[in-house]
Amino acid sequence: MSVPVVYWSGTGNTQTMAEAVAEGIRSAGVQADLIEVSDADASSVVSENVFALGCPSMGAEQLEEVEMEPFVEAVEPMVSGKKILLFGSYGWGDGEWMRDWTERMKKAGAVLVRDEGVIANEAPDDEALEECRAAGKELATGV
Repeated sequence: MSVPVVYWSGTGNTQTMAEAVAEGIRSAGVQADLIEVSDADASSVVSENVFALGCPSMGAEQLEEVEMEPFVEAVEPMVSGKKILLFGSYGWGDGEWMRDWTERMKKAGAVLVRDEGVIANEAPDDEALEECRAAGKELATGV
């Protein structure tokens, strides 16, 4: 079993967070599979009971529209009962995109590891990376 960590990153900040989530998963003794969203298959990801999705805030505090939003739309009808971690970085605003995303996944029936997701302003600092590792470990617990 491997926990998919699917992400989109424009500047590398969300990729850094994805790598920290994967470290946390591995620290729980579980394999992690880092996947850029362009290489991800929605049905393969949701075939697992546990996975992580990462995307930075874009535009007017929304998910990246070309690759990540279509992927989220594809998995959304299949997330009920799945244990999911959402994470990402932002450069402006107050994290509204993450509040919207977590609410959307909860309404679809997902069980979120962090109700509010894990967010970092700009490049994730040590505290944000530690939060990513802790959330990854928590995600992998019970797998």
